[in-house]
Amino acid sequence: MTVVGVLGAGQLGRMLALAGYPLGLRFVFYDPSAEAPAGHLAELRSSSWDDHDALVAFAGEVDLVTYEFENVPVAVASRLAERVPVHPSPRALEVAQDRLKEKHLFRDLGFGTAPFAPVDTRDDLSRAVEALGLPAVLKTRTEGYDGKGQRVLRRPSDLDPAFAALGGRPLILEGFIPFTRELSILAARGRNGDTAFWPLVENVHRDGILRLSVAPAQVAPTLAESAMGLAGRALEALDYVGVVAIELFEHEGRLVANEMAPRVHNSGHWTIEGSRTSQFENHLRALLGLPLGDTAMNGVAAMVNLIGETPDPASLLEIEGSHLHLYGKPARPGRKLGHVTLVEPDRTALGAALARVASVVDEPSLSR
Repeated sequence: MTVVGVLGAGQLGRMLALAGYPLGLRFVFYDPSAEAPAGHLAELRSSSWDDHDALVAFAGEVDLVTYEFENVPVAVASRLAERVPVHPSPRALEVAQDRLKEKHLFRDLGFGTAPFAPVDTRDDLSRAVEALGLPAVLKTRTEGYDGKGQRVLRRPSDLDPAFAALGGRPLILEGFIPFTRELSILAARGRNGDTAFWPLVENVHRDGILRLSVAPAQVAPTLAESAMGLAGRALEALDYVGVVAIELFEHEGRLVANEMAPRVHNSGHWTIEGSRTSQFENHLRALLGLPLGDTAMNGVAAMVNLIGETPDPASLLEIEGSHLHLYGKPARPGRKLGHVTLVEPDRTALGAALARVASVVDEPSLSR
């Protein structure tokens, strides 16, 4: 029996395990938190990222390693790669967790990006604002997610408090893009170089947190083809193995690359019921060298995140076509506690189902 080691043990790891058990896989997770939700259904080794002995012991238990979030220290992934295969590669992890390196990769591959400049000092910030103008977004280069580690600058008086909040670590200033919509493309690449793509997804965020994903996005076919081309070039350039998600903006009819996640992704949760092969199963197929599964859709789909609190499950499950996924995490404001997937034969039925979810979940973004 193949044993898959997973760095991180959050809900993404939990869903990886659920997809892997029908394939006969076993899982061992490594996470600093002993309460991480994947530990509810698989073995969990809880220790710090700098515990050399614990990492060596973990490597000895597994046949290969992947990760379920991109803030794993690159040194940890590299150290494990000396002992067992690690996919995606530590190089892909290094690029994806540093916004400046990520932007340079996108530019090298011909992707459009927001204008950007590195910021290490307060003087750097003044020069960057002078070059890029306002509004702009100041971000930490690493470890920011769900709106954390960033400040929007709208006027000169915003610079000092933003730098006071984020300074002391490497930063990046990005010009503000007045986008039409937020999109993402998810793709998988196997060990033999074969690739598979899911349809382009439209996403809605509020307070920096993903609230709603709808697939397929209603965009021109040329835009969808362009997104697949971008993702394919990134996979090839990084000699990537596994699932990747690239977040995009639509701006003036063109795609602008925003960020890359070297893992399964929140905007792909709909694939569990909405696609013939989920992102989680195809990630595992890719790692194991198995043929990638069909990514065709089972109709049209939407995913609604449950943030901060969980409604009565019965009120969601009585909605026809809904599928509830709870992560077993204690409630707290801004925390992703679960999601609801809706799968319908057409957009009219999907809109009606979303309206019913909106009557249960306090989520303004569902009023589409």
